[in-house]
Amino acid sequence: MRSRIIFCGATTIALVSSSAAKPADLEPQLKLPQALWNWSGAYIGGHVGGGYGRTSFSNPYGPSIYGGIVDTPAFLAGGQIGYNWQNNGWVFGIELDASGAVSEGTNTCLAPSGFVVSANCKAGPSLFATGTSRVGYAFGALGHTLAYLKAGVAWQNNRGDVVNNFEGGGLPQEKTHFDYGRVGGIIGLGVEQALTPAWSVNVEYDYLHFGGPGVATAATVQFPSAILPANTTNLSSNYHIGKIGLNYHFDADPKATEWSNAPLYAKSASSVPPIPYAPG
Repeated sequence: MRSRIIFCGATTIALVSSSAAKPADLEPQLKLPQALWNWSGAYIGGHVGGGYGRTSFSNPYGPSIYGGIVDTPAFLAGGQIGYNWQNNGWVFGIELDASGAVSEGTNTCLAPSGFVVSANCKAGPSLFATGTSRVGYAFGALGHTLAYLKAGVAWQNNRGDVVNNFEGGGLPQEKTHFDYGRVGGIIGLGVEQALTPAWSVNVEYDYLHFGGPGVATAATVQFPSAILPANTTNLSSNYHIGKIGLNYHFDADPKATEWSNAPLYAKSASSVPPIPYAPG
């Protein structure tokens, strides 16, 4: 009997001691969820791209047998800054960007017939700037992919020459030069992918269109002996540009690499299945 009492007492002491000595690190840890990330906020970034354009020269002497169109392949690089507002999956924004361009093309122009000395028309944009509004939709379980449309105003600097071809008879090779800025329009579309909470990459296509000023042309020769006086050609241009860009978002930690696991859209209570009761 005495041994039984001693055994029960020792067992009780051991159980109490093991419960009191339970390490703190075995207690369940409560972890606050990360804030839900979205596209709202300011951003800044850079881009590179390329494409081609066409500058058209009207012919004051009649329809040109060479078409009067100069193709201008373009390579560009620049930067952009903007701001987004997100409401559920819809994202609205504004953006300003500027790009320096390396571009030049040339073609024969200003010849309504084989009896008029033609010219070489050269053109090439050197700078683009745009101001656009954007509307897009974020999709995917966490909303990290954004498809968007954009439209707004654009500005370009275009420069080149109109140079007469060989006129014969010892006449000098006349030419005129132009260098102008012009306001036009832009429409575009793109897809942007968030890489981390602070960084995203986008791919974009833009179409830009510009009217142009009247540019003086030099006097030219119509065989056998007529001189066509100096006149004016009107320019217009359009461009198809593809760009890839990298953006930094100010409202996020640039060193952060983890995302919130919360879905982009919260589910209603009726859509969440009930948790069955289990004893213990």
